[in-house]
Amino acid sequence: MNMLSISTKVEQIVMESAFLTEGLGRGLINLSELARQLQPQIETDLWKPVGQAAVVMALRRLAERLPQHKSGEIVLAHRTSELTTRTELTVFTYRYSDNTYECHRQLLALAAPQRGAFVTVTRGVNEVMVICSRALICVVEEVFSAERQLARLERVTAVTLHLDPDKCGTPGIYHAILKKLAWDKVNLVNMICTYTELTILLEQSQTGAAFSVLSKIVEQ
Repeated sequence: MNMLSISTKVEQIVMESAFLTEGLGRGLINLSELARQLQPQIETDLWKPVGQAAVVMALRRLAERLPQHKSGEIVLAHRTSELTTRTELTVFTYRYSDNTYECHRQLLALAAPQRGAFVTVTRGVNEVMVICSRALICVVEEVFSAERQLARLERVTAVTLHLDPDKCGTPGIYHAILKKLAWDKVNLVNMICTYTELTILLEQSQTGAAFSVLSKIVEQ
């Protein structure tokens, strides 16, 4: 009964972490070291002493049950050999208000004549994110001048990957891309998804590392 309780707790901890789940499934993790790190938490949660050997055994049995990871899990659109990029973007975040819709309408109207300029507006429950190219910064500031600005981040790069429409419903398709970036410690500012496009926003300092990872995905 004690072993069952330990096994259950070990599985709960591992399955809550995508990194632990994949690392364990791929055999990349030293079980003894992981058991040593998990031991204090397990003892606290189970209110009793737990031997390291018991934790190792639970990890080994869990690893045997995890599905085998297959290569080629990311499927891009056919004939897509390059990443679509936009540089020198600015990301504004404003508090949502009764005037947000009108601000959005004015922004699109003023941005329309500026060919080549980029702007997108994403509305959440309480916040509004505006992403624009350098040419439209003054326009955004003017239109949203009466709104409460929560954050502003400059010199952002947007990288877009084009996905195969037939694979867009595949469970974990975004995770498969994002985990590769996370493994290489690439920090994302934000992400935008449409039906067949995944756009990630990066600080300029992260762009090189992200390109290194994403280029390998494109070349698969």
